[in-house]
Amino acid sequence: MDESLPNRYLFVYFAGEKYEDGENIYMALSEDGLNWHDLNHNHPILYSNLGTKGIRDPFIIKDPKNNNYYILATDLKIHGNNDWYNAQRSGSTSLLVWKSSNLINWSAPKLIPVAPKNFGCVWAPEATYASQTEDFLVYWASKTAVDNYAKQRIYCAHTSDFSHFSSPKIYIDRPFSAIDTTIIKNNNRYFRFTKNEAEKYIIEDQLNSLEAKPTEILSPTLTDNLGVEGPTCYPLIGKKKWLLLVDNYAKGGYYPLETTDLTSGRFNRLPTDAYHMPSRARHGTVLPITQNKFNRLID
Repeated sequence: MDESLPNRYLFVYFAGEKYEDGENIYMALSEDGLNWHDLNHNHPILYSNLGTKGIRDPFIIKDPKNNNYYILATDLKIHGNNDWYNAQRSGSTSLLVWKSSNLINWSAPKLIPVAPKNFGCVWAPEATYASQTEDFLVYWASKTAVDNYAKQRIYCAHTSDFSHFSSPKIYIDRPFSAIDTTIIKNNNRYFRFTKNEAEKYIIEDQLNSLEAKPTEILSPTLTDNLGVEGPTCYPLIGKKKWLLLVDNYAKGGYYPLETTDLTSGRFNRLPTDAYHMPSRARHGTVLPITQNKFNRLID
């Protein structure tokens, strides 16, 4: 086995607003991508003393140019106020960003402005490496004053260092509110999963390039899974299968959907005895890692 290739999994997530310590960053590890072990005894690993002092929706990515890791997250604290109305109209327009070279030692968080003042929020940031431009496309959900905060749209910007961002532009504009976009690349195509906030299910698009016109993949198995958000998709290494985790936020957290073909729209919900999720996992992302990284994190 090539020890330089990923064969284990790291899950980075937050635990939810119902816990006093829930809006911080937690981590878990898995050997098979299905059964997860809490790190740090199910206590937070990263905190923020900036902005709202809350962290939600963390996303982790590796920079292929320098092998640094970045975590992006929403600057939002709901615990103690439950004020979703103002969170969408006068919330933070910045991203929280951490950097690490080894997944163990992380920088202090930075609060990076990415949107103008007429934006009401910046939610659930994620990023994909754009090989043609050798930088990252970062995307998130926002309401804006332009339409009196009528609906959430997905906006995007480019960055090469997660410190300096281009001006945001609309990336996804649906007739309904759309949030929580995640993207996975396979066979030189991109598969994009986004929450239909009106109907509370996940929709799938296929794109030939990151900013190409999308083709929606009709998926009755996704639209049948109601009351979910925060999708994250990753390969089951060596098995020609992918898992799409969806956050069943109203009824107890994540569960996995499995597919052997991302173009098919067919996702099978696994039986509960086939997986074990982290104790309090809410909206997060999974990163395949090497055995060496796994061993260092679990020590």
